[in-house]
Amino acid sequence: MRFSQLANKEIINLLTGARLGVVGDSDLVVDPHTGQIEKLILPQRGRLGRPTGITEIAWSAVRRVGPEVLIVELGDPHGQSG
Repeated sequence: MRFSQLANKEIINLLTGARLGVVGDSDLVVDPHTGQIEKLILPQRGRLGRPTGITEIAWSAVRRVGPEVLIVELGDPHGQSG
């Protein structure tokens, strides 16, 4: 699959249903020896679109690549606060 096919996909957390962002807004960390994606680095945005931090998503957390979404499994929904 080409990056251009991934770029417009919404990233959704399987455990919480939270919309985390769009793949095209993320940076990729690629293993220089194997060429495999290690993780996505996604900026977190506040109410006015200002950056508030980053979310690192290990590629091993990706559960499914669908036609419009990338489903990831992040965190324990019972152990998260907020």
